[in-house]
Amino acid sequence: MGGPAEVRYIIASRPGLAGDVTPTAAAGHARHRLTELHARMILVTGGAGFIGSNFVLDWLAGTDEPVVNLDKLTYAGNVRNLDGLAGDARHRFVRGDIADQPLLESLLADHAVRAIVHFAAESHVDRSIHGPGDFVDTNIVGTFRLLEAARAYWSALPQASRDAFRFLHVSTDEVFGTLAAGDPPFSETNQYLPNSPYAASKAASDHLVRGYHHTYGLPVLTTNCSNNYGPWQFPEKLIPLIIANALAGKPLPIYGDGQQIRDWLYVGDHCSAIRHVLESGRAGEVYCVGGSSEKANIDVVQTLCGILDAERPRADGTPYASLITYVKDRPGHDRRYAIDARKITAELGWQPAETFETGMRRTVRWYLDHQDWVADVTSGGYRDWIAKHYGG
Repeated sequence: MGGPAEVRYIIASRPGLAGDVTPTAAAGHARHRLTELHARMILVTGGAGFIGSNFVLDWLAGTDEPVVNLDKLTYAGNVRNLDGLAGDARHRFVRGDIADQPLLESLLADHAVRAIVHFAAESHVDRSIHGPGDFVDTNIVGTFRLLEAARAYWSALPQASRDAFRFLHVSTDEVFGTLAAGDPPFSETNQYLPNSPYAASKAASDHLVRGYHHTYGLPVLTTNCSNNYGPWQFPEKLIPLIIANALAGKPLPIYGDGQQIRDWLYVGDHCSAIRHVLESGRAGEVYCVGGSSEKANIDVVQTLCGILDAERPRADGTPYASLITYVKDRPGHDRRYAIDARKITAELGWQPAETFETGMRRTVRWYLDHQDWVADVTSGGYRDWIAKHYGG
């Protein structure tokens, strides 16, 4: 992506609704609409990805505060996730790269941004093993560019706005490494021991965020979450992959012995936690966010199979669990993650609303009700849509 002149500013969630305009015209229109709506807004990076799109939809369902949504639309970014916001003037989508600092500076200058919520990241461990360069470029260099743009913007704000500004960095529990069976869950004071290129790149971004607070005073917040699941998750991840393969009658692949344990967090609960941290978190602090749902991978798959057996039984009557297939474990596979979320509960009053069972049922039903979305993603059709509307 080049400089700001190459950016298409969309004053809606889908191109063509209000027309593509030049950056100069977009800036003037944005300022005009900003006066009409509110004298402030938030900038969300990666807002067309899984967690980011859920957050944007959740945010605009609960507030009138506008969102500037910046996403590069890589393979896992899907602006079709945001179709429900078509024509909503509170949502302004911009296709762009967080490593494009001139673009970032332009966006911040043209909008009264009072907070940045930073989701944009390469996030799949398997992909980081086969191609770590993209993870360094996006998660480390991209976060650095975003911090630099935020620091320059924040430094020029009036004092009251400087005090109110927040930079919320969304990270992962994988930066802490792995836990043995009897170890206590991860907390905010755990040592960083990343074991994959993905985890190492996120750990580096966490350290940059911390450094910008302690060196420059930038009012940052960091959240380290456990494994998310729910609507609009790209089907390379375990839960949507298992659902899609099961419905297609394909093998359900399980790494190694299937006893890798994760703490599962419903994405709606994660969005709620981020809102709590953004509204009430103390600048410079870290908050661990978990679902209090430690489950082995094989148990997750068995649960999904049981729900599918009840919701969409196979024509021949055989259980979906018969499709389970064990495959070679991936290199450096962490054995267990778990989150101690007592800090965010005690300080901010947050706790998950969904149990593992209720969240899984909601998730399976969503995928059953949105097979067109799954087909569009797995076929690559959404990439054709992006190429048609964005030219490549």
